[in-house]
Amino acid sequence: DILAFINIFKKDDLMGYVKGLKCRECKKEFPTEPIHVCEFCFGPLEVDYDYDKISKQVTRKSILSGPPSMWRYKELMPLDEENKVGKHVGFTPLVRAKNLGKALGLSKLYIKNDSVNHPTFSFKDRVVAVAVSKAIEFGFDTISCASTGNLANSVAAHSAEAGLKSFIFIPVGLESGKILGTNIYGTQLVAINGSYDDVNRLCSEVAARHNWAFVNINIRPYYGDGSKSYGYEIAEQLGWKTPDNVIVPVAGSSLITKIWKAFHEFEYLGLLNGKVQSKIFAAQATGCSPVTN
Repeated sequence: DILAFINIFKKDDLMGYVKGLKCRECKKEFPTEPIHVCEFCFGPLEVDYDYDKISKQVTRKSILSGPPSMWRYKELMPLDEENKVGKHVGFTPLVRAKNLGKALGLSKLYIKNDSVNHPTFSFKDRVVAVAVSKAIEFGFDTISCASTGNLANSVAAHSAEAGLKSFIFIPVGLESGKILGTNIYGTQLVAINGSYDDVNRLCSEVAARHNWAFVNINIRPYYGDGSKSYGYEIAEQLGWKTPDNVIVPVAGSSLITKIWKAFHEFEYLGLLNGKVQSKIFAAQATGCSPVTN
């Protein structure tokens, strides 16, 4: 009985704060599994957290005593165990851009510099560290993704750190520098004759046939929430308040929604000085602008 009690205690001690998944559209609830689409309305699934439980654990003091990485906010990440990879990801500098601000007529302009993220110098390290850690929790031994560069580098790097196999699917014709940055981690790189959309569609078919963790498909709900750490860091680095305006570079727009979510989670948990009144803007390249168009 004593051994049984100890085993139960250890299991509960490892449990995180995830209640399950919930459809953004119809609000149907699902268990914590490697799925990403609602089978009733085909809406996207999002992680559903136990915020009341989190509020009893997370304070400014607990955050400040945490590691200088995104894991200082671990209770707000979608993991049920300690992260398995990416120990040094995140908590990148928020730089006061005085000269640029002066040129633009702004007295308080800051730039969040994720180009110094570890290990592949991209904000993708945040989402992939979460995705690979969650994939390990689910028991996957192979990590995969569709990518045009930064995501491929990060998936290959974190898979190598975890000792897992990885398959990266890319469009033919990708710049040699990006390919080299992925290949150095010993991944299986597969070039597809088609656009990124073609590669993504193929990956969805592969994901349905193979027991692989595709970070931006069947692990997507957990992967996406790694981006919340961006918003937490901005608020903390500004002295526990959110900025008046945030300009976010976007592709598929996941980052912009997660920064918004992060600000409001901090507000709900009573960690901010004041309420969230931020306006958030998306910046997107004219050659690929599904959000801004």
